[in-house]
Amino acid sequence: MNATTFKLALRNLLRNRRRSLTTLLAMVVGLGAILIFGGYSRNAILGMETGFIQLHGHLQVQRQGYFLYGSGNPASYGIKDYEALMQRIRGDAVLGPLVSVVTAKLELGGLAGHFAANQSTPVAAAGIEPEGQAALRRWDDYGAAMYSAPRDLRGSPPNAVVIGLGVARKLQLCAELQVADCPPPPEAEPSGTQEGIPADIAALSSEQAQARQAGAQDPVQIEMLASSLRGAPNVVALQVLRAENFGLKEFDDRATVMHLAQAQKLVYGGQAPQVTALQIQLKHTTALPLAQARLNTLLKEPGVSTQALEVLDFMTLAPMYRQSLEFFDSMFGFIAVLIGVIVLFTVGNTMSTAVMERTVEIGTLRAIGDRRSGIRGLFLAEGLLLGLIGVVLGLLVALVVAALINRAGLSWTPPGYVYAYPIRVRLLGDWGLLLGSATGLLSVALLSAWWPAQRAARLQIVEALRHV
Repeated sequence: MNATTFKLALRNLLRNRRRSLTTLLAMVVGLGAILIFGGYSRNAILGMETGFIQLHGHLQVQRQGYFLYGSGNPASYGIKDYEALMQRIRGDAVLGPLVSVVTAKLELGGLAGHFAANQSTPVAAAGIEPEGQAALRRWDDYGAAMYSAPRDLRGSPPNAVVIGLGVARKLQLCAELQVADCPPPPEAEPSGTQEGIPADIAALSSEQAQARQAGAQDPVQIEMLASSLRGAPNVVALQVLRAENFGLKEFDDRATVMHLAQAQKLVYGGQAPQVTALQIQLKHTTALPLAQARLNTLLKEPGVSTQALEVLDFMTLAPMYRQSLEFFDSMFGFIAVLIGVIVLFTVGNTMSTAVMERTVEIGTLRAIGDRRSGIRGLFLAEGLLLGLIGVVLGLLVALVVAALINRAGLSWTPPGYVYAYPIRVRLLGDWGLLLGSATGLLSVALLSAWWPAQRAARLQIVEALRHV
């Protein structure tokens, strides 16, 4: 196809402007819809990735088998000498420049009680380093404006704890913690008996009751009972800073967050403290394969650790992320195929109609010496021009609509999250989406024009000339 062919193709398109504009409108709307949804899903995926990385880090070092079998049993899956291992990771020649945060965490299960009200509930506790967790939540490499729940213990007493709203509701602490929308249980029994409560817990609750009767304005306290390293029960009194919404009700009904040292005291007592995970956050997610490979190699080096340790990435730790990624990919594929079929039939119908209307013209061109390839190329050039114009207009429309959406201030609350996040369409910079969508539309336009072009090229000259 030469320049003359494209000039003739453009003139042919302008001969029936209404039909050409209708076809272009279908292509522009189709490409715009694909790009808008693709940009929206891309931003949602990056936002979810940001939230999970803020919560878990990019990588975690755990005892082998803890992820599958060790939940609630930290005594059997603790990491010894974890501080030396953290220093080794920070000082490694390969990992050091890639890593932004290395912090420790201890997960344990126990029984939280507000025994002054004769209430208790099972909890899943996490002992954290406040500064490390605060640093984790500052990561926002994609500018997604997504963030995990604060759970901030910085500057709080060593026995401070943050509990879920469900835990506060079950322990009947809503009034003390000023929790809204927290109705009392339908058949709450009045407190006043502590039969069956261990003596040390009863003593703690009695001290609180006496303080309240004396008019003392003490902080809200709960007691937590957990199994120590050797299986003996251990109990501590914790000062409740606040109740937070942890997103999922199943998690919110059990979640508590305390200082790492306090959690270690509960589990290990006076023995050497351990942790269940080292959370490692990288400066950029693109360095994840290199960092994970180097960390696996480092853990196998002599003298690093005598325990069997493994490295898990955030996609393994948060299966919801991978499932959401597959969901968005399937939705994008379905929408792209659906719009592609619509554009295919629209362009195909336009080109078929053009062939029927110009049958005599085709016979004339063949009679004066134009080859079949020339006829075929003319109609393919028309389909290609339609595709190119549709791509340019579709990209411009998508960019304008994306800018309007980004400035509209719309927001939504993703599943498992607490806060509303801005709805954005991420197009600029996502060259894979832009190039892939434009190439797909051009391919559909050429494919749509191919069969009518073939039919036009195969017309017999005599039959075409006497067509009425």
